[in-house]
Amino acid sequence: MGRTSTRLPSFCLNRVTTRVRVRSPAIESRPLSPQASKVSNVDDEFAADGATKEMEQGRRIMIVVDRSSEAKAALHWALSHSVQSNDTVVLVEVTKPSKHGERTQRERHPKGYALLHDMKRICQARKPEVQVELSLVTGEERGPAIVGEASKRGVVLLVMGQRKRSVTWRWVMMWAGSQPGGDAVDYCIRNATCMALAVRRKSRRGGGYLITTKRHRDFWLLA
Repeated sequence: MGRTSTRLPSFCLNRVTTRVRVRSPAIESRPLSPQASKVSNVDDEFAADGATKEMEQGRRIMIVVDRSSEAKAALHWALSHSVQSNDTVVLVEVTKPSKHGERTQRERHPKGYALLHDMKRICQARKPEVQVELSLVTGEERGPAIVGEASKRGVVLLVMGQRKRSVTWRWVMMWAGSQPGGDAVDYCIRNATCMALAVRRKSRRGGGYLITTKRHRDFWLLA
């Protein structure tokens, strides 16, 4: 017996579609599989948070950048799956407060600005029609600094790269009194007022992405 391939709904945030389900009376309906039900729940989450609503003036999408491969993967995912031509991309990096007194922020953090401009060039190469803004934020705690900047900038979507955490690491965090996965990314997902998600590649060889939101952890997107 041949296998029937089921095409899952798109996980992209770059368009709004009106979905009408037509059920034929001649065909007996079958219950959704757990996987299909999970996909539907993910789509409902985006709709509930307003992340799929297309605005005439475009949306503001914040992408957290740093020098890690995970951050670069998140940037490429956002440009491929979420950003539209009329959107504004806000690239943000968080640095520790400097002790250099009256020097300007650009003088205190030249490497931070250099990285932001490198990421901006990637955006312009992939999406030349998209407006890109740069933001270098200083803060002792990375999570609260990102959440505060996202609120200040009025973004509707916050995208971050996330590293794979071992079971041992999670147990250590729990033993230390932190919440499971209690890093800056998880803090942002729990506390951001906009839709926030973490992205990481399933493996170095490809195989799609794993997406984490407030309601779903490591949801597999084959794309």
